[in-house]
Amino acid sequence: MSTELQNAQAAEPAVELPPLSRRLRPATKAPVRIVHLGLGAFHRSHQAWYTHQSADAADWGIAAFTGRRPDAALALADQEGLFTLVERADGGDSFTVVSSIVEAVDGAEVQRLAELVAAPATAVITLTITEAAYRLGADGHLDRTASDVVADLALLASGSGNPTTPLGRLVLALAARRAAGAGPLAVVCCDNLSNNGTVAHNAVVGLAGAWDAGLAGWIDANISFVSTSVDRITPRTTDNDVAAVQAACGYRDNSPVVAEPFANWVLSGEFPAGRPRWEDAGAVFVADIEPYENRKLWLLNGAHSLLAYAGQLRGHTTVAQALADPLCLQAVEKFWDEAEANLSGPDGNAGELRIPAYRAALLARFSNARIAHHLAQIAMDGSTKLRMRAVPVLQAERAEGRSGWAAALMISAWIDYSAAATAFQDPLAAEVAAANQLGGPERIRALLALVDPALAGDAAVVDLIEDLCGTFGEPAVSP
Repeated sequence: MSTELQNAQAAEPAVELPPLSRRLRPATKAPVRIVHLGLGAFHRSHQAWYTHQSADAADWGIAAFTGRRPDAALALADQEGLFTLVERADGGDSFTVVSSIVEAVDGAEVQRLAELVAAPATAVITLTITEAAYRLGADGHLDRTASDVVADLALLASGSGNPTTPLGRLVLALAARRAAGAGPLAVVCCDNLSNNGTVAHNAVVGLAGAWDAGLAGWIDANISFVSTSVDRITPRTTDNDVAAVQAACGYRDNSPVVAEPFANWVLSGEFPAGRPRWEDAGAVFVADIEPYENRKLWLLNGAHSLLAYAGQLRGHTTVAQALADPLCLQAVEKFWDEAEANLSGPDGNAGELRIPAYRAALLARFSNARIAHHLAQIAMDGSTKLRMRAVPVLQAERAEGRSGWAAALMISAWIDYSAAATAFQDPLAAEVAAANQLGGPERIRALLALVDPALAGDAAVVDLIEDLCGTFGEPAVSP
């Protein structure tokens, strides 16, 4: 090619691709019947996708509210709620425009939240507000002494401002529904907590009761709290992902989401005002969700936490990299052995959980190098996550007279990571930092007490965890 032709082509302006919109990709804008708190990538790859795939999707629009920052809502609002879901498999990518979100709102718009929750048409509230947002203490109940809970209660009592936490905002919105006489609805918790419907109930009713006992009673009588097990690996979107959507689809999408092809949703509870046909996309409704919750929390999420801490201590940055490390893989397999020994299925039939097949599928999913699931993202809020992922397995093992070595190893890796990380993110970060100033068994005991006070009182557990510290090394990490 001649220099003149190269220069002429370089001088040509780039073709401006159109932005994604409902005019570009015509899609029915369903009426709002679902309100979601916690607008983020996982909600869009999971609950929004399931709703989009439902046969009655035209009847079920989602109004999704952000948490701490408005950015996701502002970006999505520019596209009238539309976004591209990229399903990333080893063999390539597939692209779906999801249209179920019809309103994307800054979480600080509390009055809009209250207006929508109070509307008679609203039948479902879904939550992905993260485990830490329920402000659970180590005893599993709402920590009414937490500074943001105290601040929200003061705002609710005074009526002079809007709550700042998801719990406070939800309680205020439910008060508006009560005042409007709009009737029952379902709150569906989609966070990785054991018995998450009960957790959501206790947190909401606990906060409501501290403000208005009458409201707490009304919530108990009218609001159904549905427990769920949710599963879809959804890493953070990168600039390269945005560029890939633009190149493949021929439009500009400022809010694409990348996820693995696998998705799973198990739900248990009542929907007094109706729900979408999520089963059309593969959702499963069961009477007893605990076996499915434990399978997912211990095997998938537990392995993720173990890899997050051990992997970063070993210098890895993604799940796939950590799993390729023989030391990390061995630790995961040992933990899975302990977890499996304590899993029982519905009616005590563990065979219904198909645990060997589930473990094999997890290895394949974790090894998908095209899904860059970053360990630093998984490592956040460990003091809360370990209560559901490591502690139950450790307790069950010790109840059977075994050491719980592999579950203890996960906790020891977190302890090492808490001292090595330069950007440690945790709701108890200050308490962790103070405990790390101690030495020897006192340090281990203080850190363990933040996760489970009963285990911290067991000298044998403290000694075991102290012995396991340093297993994966203690280099400086910067998540």
